Amino acid sequence: MTDIIEKPRHSDTSNNSYATRPNDVSALGVVDFADCDQCSRYPNRWSNIREQISAPAAEFMGAFVLCLLGCGGNCQANLSANKNVSASPAGDALTSNLSWALGLSLGVWLSMNYSGGHLNPAVTIAFATVRGFPWKKVPIYLLAQLLGALCGAGVVYATYFHAIDIAEGGSNVRTIAVSGNLFGTYAADYLTSVSAFFAEFIGSAMLITGIFMATDKKNGPAPPGVVPVAIFLTLLGISSALGMDTGAALNPARDLGPRILTAMVGYGSAVFSFRNQYWLWCPILGPIFGMIVAAFFYDAMLYRGSESITNKPTEEAERHHLHSCARQTKLHGVADTV
Repeated sequence: MTDIIEKPRHSDTSNNSYATRPNDVSALGVVDFADCDQCSRYPNRWSNIREQISAPAAEFMGAFVLCLLGCGGNCQANLSANKNVSASPAGDALTSNLSWALGLSLGVWLSMNYSGGHLNPAVTIAFATVRGFPWKKVPIYLLAQLLGALCGAGVVYATYFHAIDIAEGGSNVRTIAVSGNLFGTYAADYLTSVSAFFAEFIGSAMLITGIFMATDKKNGPAPPGVVPVAIFLTLLGISSALGMDTGAALNPARDLGPRILTAMVGYGSAVFSFRNQYWLWCPILGPIFGMIVAAFFYDAMLYRGSESITNKPTEEAERHHLHSCARQTKLHGVADTV
């Protein structure tokens, strides 16, 4: 490299201590830090900051995409059914389910290499409980997911504000039955409280099972890019088969973020007082308990990975392993010398 760089003349450098020198390759902008093992991982200050915030930022962005497409699909399908809004419907239950499935798939795809692509407090808690995810990271993940869902729902509300005005009958009218349920989830009138909790429990159990199945190396392993597709199919199947009773929240952030948004923009405290704090015991506690139980069951029955608490070795197994490794190392050393 130095052979093809013209050496600066003495007159060019005598009055400038920062002038380019033959070996000062970085000053010429020809060093690719990404391909240099000896170079710093942080070529500038922002790259260092980004390293610290990339995981929660990815969770925020993934949850944002999830609720942007999901709540947007709900609004388009339901608001367009009003003749005063649209001459013909622009969606139905299937397009709404597809929107949520696509939102989750794209959100996972966006964030999985930076944060693991949880996008869901119940998933994060299940991984921390069963798979050794650090508990110290749980609070920042949960906050990022909640804020991402809130902001995604906020953008959807701003987009469909005028259509909501028409459907509700005025800009100062906001009701859960007409448009509030397009953001948060609410159980059907015929459903008992126990049945509502069970619907969220079983749907969430199926979702974490699908996630574990898609990421289990014994099942493939899945090629890069296939995991988001598997999650798309899992959520589409759950929402299409089990979504009628409660709206299939399956995700505390997906429900609580948009619910907070509706409380902020005029729907009032009714979004929290519905069915004696339904928001807490069904779309929050239901998914958390459902995923923890299903995660334990999957790992206890099928999973072989060492990160699971169900596969934690006993002290006797560890001693045997260390003894065997030492013996094999010694035997290999003797064979190499021979």
